[in-house]
Formats: sequence, C-alpha cells, structure tokens
Amino acid sequence: MRLRLPGVLALMLLAMPVSSLPRMAVAAPVAAATSITVEGNRRVEADTIRSYFKPGPSGTLDAGQVDDGLKALVGTGLFSDVKIDRQGGRLVVRVVENPVIGRVAFEGNKKVKDEQLTAEVQSKPRGTLSRPMVQSDAQRIAEIYRRSGRYDVRVTPEIIEQPNNRVDLVFTVTEGVKTGVKSISFVGNNAYSAARLRDVIKTHQSNWLSFLGNNDVYDPDRVEADRDLIRRFYLKNGYADVQVVAALTEYDPDQKGFLVTFQIDEGQQYRVSAVQFQSTVAALDVNTLRSYSRVNAGALYNVEQLEKSVEEMQIEASRRGFAFAVVRPRGDRNMEAHTVSIVFQVDEGPRTYIERISIRGNTRTRDYVIRREFDISEGDAYNRALVDRAERRLKNLDFFKDVKITAEPGSSSDRVVLVVSLEEKSTGDFSISGGYSTTDGALAEVSISERNFLGRGLYAKAAVTYGQYTRGVTLSFVEPYLLDYRVALGLDVSYRQQLANSYTSYGTRTIGFSPRLGFQLREDLSLQLRYSLYRQEITLPSYLANCNNNNANGLLAFNPTPAYIASVLGGVDPTNATTSGVYGYGCYGDGESTLPIRKELNDGAALTSALGYTLSYNTLDNNKNPTDGLIVDWRQDFAGVGGNVSYLKSAVDAKYYTPLVSDIVSVIHLQGGVLNKIGDKDLRMLDHYQMGPALVRGFASNGIGPRDITYRSLGATGDSLGGTKYWGASAELQMPFWFLPKEVGLKGAVYADAGSLWGYQGPTSWAATGEVNTSACKCGLQYDDSKVVRSSVGVGLIWASPFGPLRFDYAVPLSKGKYDVVQEFRFGGGTSF
Repeated sequence: MRLRLPGVLALMLLAMPVSSLPRMAVAAPVAAATSITVEGNRRVEADTIRSYFKPGPSGTLDAGQVDDGLKALVGTGLFSDVKIDRQGGRLVVRVVENPVIGRVAFEGNKKVKDEQLTAEVQSKPRGTLSRPMVQSDAQRIAEIYRRSGRYDVRVTPEIIEQPNNRVDLVFTVTEGVKTGVKSISFVGNNAYSAARLRDVIKTHQSNWLSFLGNNDVYDPDRVEADRDLIRRFYLKNGYADVQVVAALTEYDPDQKGFLVTFQIDEGQQYRVSAVQFQSTVAALDVNTLRSYSRVNAGALYNVEQLEKSVEEMQIEASRRGFAFAVVRPRGDRNMEAHTVSIVFQVDEGPRTYIERISIRGNTRTRDYVIRREFDISEGDAYNRALVDRAERRLKNLDFFKDVKITAEPGSSSDRVVLVVSLEEKSTGDFSISGGYSTTDGALAEVSISERNFLGRGLYAKAAVTYGQYTRGVTLSFVEPYLLDYRVALGLDVSYRQQLANSYTSYGTRTIGFSPRLGFQLREDLSLQLRYSLYRQEITLPSYLANCNNNNANGLLAFNPTPAYIASVLGGVDPTNATTSGVYGYGCYGDGESTLPIRKELNDGAALTSALGYTLSYNTLDNNKNPTDGLIVDWRQDFAGVGGNVSYLKSAVDAKYYTPLVSDIVSVIHLQGGVLNKIGDKDLRMLDHYQMGPALVRGFASNGIGPRDITYRSLGATGDSLGGTKYWGASAELQMPFWFLPKEVGLKGAVYADAGSLWGYQGPTSWAATGEVNTSACKCGLQYDDSKVVRSSVGVGLIWASPFGPLRFDYAVPLSKGKYDVVQEFRFGGGTSF
C-alpha cells in the first residue's frame, strides 16, 4: 500500500506525544475531566493528576491548556517522566512516578555530624527522589566543608534501589585535608604595620595552635568582611580617603594553603578643623543638638564618633517632636592642610510611617524579646537611626548568628514594613574551668549557664568552685527588662569559704545574696544600684586561739627582764607588765592570731546589710583586649541598713589605653579609695582594704599596709590589718612579639607601679576581745602604719592562650614599708573547656 507524503507526516504527528508538539499542532479541543485517562500512577491519585489540566470557559481543553498541564505536572517533581497521547477524543496521561526515599545516610563524614548534614539537605526520608535536588544537596554538603576550610572535599551521591519503587540515598563524603591561610600580607600600608592590621581582621594565619580554632580557615566571606574592618579602622583614625582596593587570594599547592593579600590606598590623615550646624527645619534650634556631637575641632577625623553623633542628634530631634528630621553629616576637605570641616545638616525627611514589624527566623526566642529592643513600633514615624540602633542591640544580645533589618514597601507610598531576619544559635554553656595562681593555689569551677533562658531573654547561671584555698557555690539570675522597662534586675546568691594560707592565718565563711538594678544611661555610661546582705564569720585553727588572759596556763613560767619585754614590744614601755609573766609568752610558742581576729572570733558571725551603686564610663574599643579608650568606675557602699556592721566605702578605678608607635599600647591605671567609719564604733578588720599586687606589683597578697607586729619575734602570725585609705598609679607598655605569629597571643609588658595603703581604724585594746587580766600586759595591739610610698618596676608576659588568659610578672620593689611582704614573681591564669 502506498501512502502519499502528507499522509505519512500526519501519522507521524499523531504518534508523537502531545508534550513534543507545539501548541498549534494539537488537534481539536477535547472534553475535560472525564475525557482524561491516567496511567502508571501508584501513589498519586488520578484526580490529582487531572486537576493540573484546567479547562477553558467552554469546558474543553485546547492545545495551550494541555501544554500548561504537562509543565505543571513535571514541575511537581513527583514524576521522572510524563507523556500525553491522544486516542480519539480522549487524552491519555502516562506517568512514571519518582521513587520514594526510604532513608538518607552519610558516609565518610568525620568532621561534620550527621545531624548537621541532615538539617542542610532537602532530600528527606519518605519524600520523593529528585535527581536535580540530589545534585543540589551534594553541592550544599561540599559548601559546608569548604566553609570549614576543606576545599578538596568530594561528595558522591549514590541511589540504592529497593523493592516497591523505593530507594536509599547515600552521600559518600571524602573530606580531604583542612585548607588554611598560610600568609596574610598588606600592600600600601605605611601608617600601620602588618602586625597591627592583622589584629584588626578576623582571618588568622595558620600556626601550631590552629587546631584550637577555625579563624585560620580560608573563608571568602570572612576575607571580604575583613576588607570592611580594615577600612573602618583607617576611617576612625583620620584616614577619610582610605580605600581597600582588593583582597587577592591565591592557592599555593606547595604550602597547601591560601595566600591572602590586601591592597590598601591609605590617603592622607585628616583632623577636624571646624564643626558647624545647619538646619532647614525652622522650628528646630540646632544649638540644642550641639551637646550630642562627639566630634570636636582639632581631633582626628573619626567616622565612628561621627556616626554616633548623627544617631544621638536624630534621636534627640525625634524626642523634641521632629520625628521626620534627618541629620546628614557633610565633610569639606582641605587637601593641602589635611583638615576636614564637618557640617551637620538637619532637614525634613519624607513622611514615612512603619506599617508593620515582621520577624522571621526566631524559632526559639519569643517575639516580645526581639520587639523590646526597638524604640519604635507600628504606626510610628520611620527613623533609620532608631532602626540601626535596634539592629545593633539585637546583635549585642548574642542570641543570633545573623541579624538583618530591611525596609520593604508597605500598602501605600508612605508606609514601610520592617523585616527582621534572624538566625538562632546556641545560647547555653557548660564549662569546666581550671587555674592556678601564686595566691589562690589550684582552683577548679564547674558551671552551667543560659543566656536566653526559656527563650525569654533571661540569664541564669549556677557555678560550683573548689580549690586549694577557696570553695563556694554561686547562683545568678538576670531579667534584662524589668516590667518591660530597659532596667536589668539581677540576683546573686553565694556561699564562699576562704581557707587559711601562707598570706592569712585565718579563714572566712560567707553566705549572702545581692539583688541589683542596672541602667544603661548612654552607650558609654551605665549605673548599677545594689543591695547586699551577707553573714560572715572567722574560722581559725585552735592552736592560734589557745591563749586567754584569764587562763593562768597561758603565762610562761620565767622571769624576763623589763629590757627584754621592751625589746619584744618594739620599744614600748610595758608599764603594767610584771616580772611574773607577760601575756602571750606562753601562747606564742605555737603562734597566736592577731588581736582584731580574736575580736572577730569572740564576737561571732557578723551580719552586713549594705546599699551601694557603681557608675561606669566605658569607651574601650574592645573589652577583652583593649588597645584604645577609657574606662572609669566610681563605686560607693553604705553598710548600716540593718545588720551589726556600719561603714561608708568609696573607690574609683580608671584605666586609659592609647596606641603608640609600632603596635605598642600604653596603659595608665589610677585608683584610690576611702573607708569611713560611722559613729564611734571601731571598724572590723575584715572591712578594711587589703592590698597587694593589685595595687603595686612585686608584693604578696595582703602584703602592703598596716601589719600586726605584737610579739612578732615570739612567733606571732603578723597578719595584715588593712587600711582605710589607699591610692595607686601604674604606667605600662604592652607590645607584641613581632617575631611570633599574632595568633600565638603572646605580648610583653614593662611597667612601673606606685601606691600606698594606711589608716588602720580597728580595735587596738585587748579589752575589746573580752580577754582581761591585771597581771597581763596592757600595751594592746602593736602595729606598723607608715604612709611610705611603695613602688616597683617589672616586666610581664601576657598570653591569650588556648588554656585561658595567663599572665606572668616579675617585679622588683624599689621602696617598701619595714614589714611589707615581698613577692617578686607572680603567676595566674585559668581556662574553660
């Protein structure tokens, strides 16, 4: 039988599936629903497949609608193949369903846990297998390993067939070796050394301690962020034209790591020549904003201070009723004089309101914990400065890996929607800490804490300390927003036992609690109010308290001469002493505690009830490792609100850090304090200031100031009595060891200290202890209370080690009191693991 060519073409077209035809090639429309036959489906209902074919107004399917249905079916990812045939007036839809995944497994992964990979891949058990999705999952797994520095990772997906159209999906991972950063160099840096700039960035060079962290792992996102850190560092140090031109990275196969080079165009350093204010808002007096400027004429140009000034001015303008006022800084450069004139321009901004604040990504943290960091809410005028402040506060909570606030168009042109995108992170911490110091001996602490307790933003911590000379338990709780106000309420409950050691002959047991309120007055100024109630008692070995004036057994059966008595008492005339015996001679054969300690022991436990406050001013660039800025603490405590102890304590402590040449940082430390008694009652010795290396290095703990010298040559303990007044001054230079990698964390220090402690105002008469005998010496407490200035010079080694911060000091006293205790070498440190 012979067919004409047109007839052959017609038969070929009819034999092709509809999915292969152009829309115009489909024959006449077919009826919908009842005219569609589904074949090959096992799990997906036929009616579900038919529903993807949408008939037109006439109730029939044309070629375009059939093609749309085909594409929709393929897009579901449920089928590996879909074919459409026409049989007379009917459509036949033949499908091949994708297999169902029975399990998803990982093999070869040692550095990344199964749980983490399971959370990242999109292929899930009981889900439908999609080969494009499997390839995407393999790439995602490889990307996770690259983020941890393993660039030669290989991920091979394997599909294992199982009965009943089921499969097992196995990702085989060849992790490869860690790819680190072998060198970080800088080009164009004239003002700052490479070592100083390496302190600024987050990426570190690989070294023998790299196994303890991952900042030496090459991460392109981190390197890009480092470019901005370098730029910000120059901008806050006067280099207004700085540009970090590029961050070049190159893989070196010989070193098996990356070489990173930052190209910098520093420009000139500028100072501020003038600060001016201009405004187009007629009702706003710009002079009211001057006090909020942190930029001063003559100072180095500092972009951070400029930004903070703009923020505070804009917030102040909003408080004064100008919600739409916008403060824009403008800098007019004088290239020849290297100065910049700052002009704060205040204009009326667009009248835009916040329609809604939408929070996304907070799986654990409650919405209100996030919303309370905003000083604005729905319906308020949109203020970019307040939005930026809220973003910064959310980041400072340390609850989230990432925080980003964006403004999206609202329902009208004058409405915006603030979208807060978050990524939660772990906020719990379990740590075992250990340390050793020449003062406290060996020490261990086990603690558990949670910064975001119950997702409500609460802080809770429990810690147990056990050491050679110190034991204790501490419970802490903080509610950062008391009654929805930005006021932090804290509560500490503690028990502490301090044992006798080589510096004190007595021990103490203290139990108490202290509620406190914290107010953040400004970003650099805070106030804390507190109340303390604690019970404290003395513990003393029996052999140091076995002498009693009323006990004749305490008298030595020998007849010392008056001259000998006088020499023992340091030249004091023993008017009431007799040759039959002197108090203490029979006691001091095995030692005896000092008079104020005996009084505390006989009086029993003391209950202290005190009110206090601390005002803190902090402009440090880094609280953990500061190189620039000032921190000042002024504190006062008033005891006598109940209890049986009364005093007024006042103290100030100030540290000023400033960078010098060649990465050398100078530290000036000033401190002082006064203890005033209230009424005629003697102060307790335990309430006096006790000073040592914290005031002047080179001296032992409690080694400075008034000291008991009564019967010192007969074996008395010679305890430190403490003082009511002290002052101290220290100058220190800290410098890195340039021949060592920065990541090692070693710095050297040279310093000079000076200070003094004096003014003992405790009991001096044995009558105060209740131990009275007419045959005993009535000379009372003999002590040295000279106001001599103690001074020393020394060197130190500071190590930010993987075992915690460690410091070694060797200081030589230049001047000291006659009875001060010297300790030239001192060591202290600890860790959490």
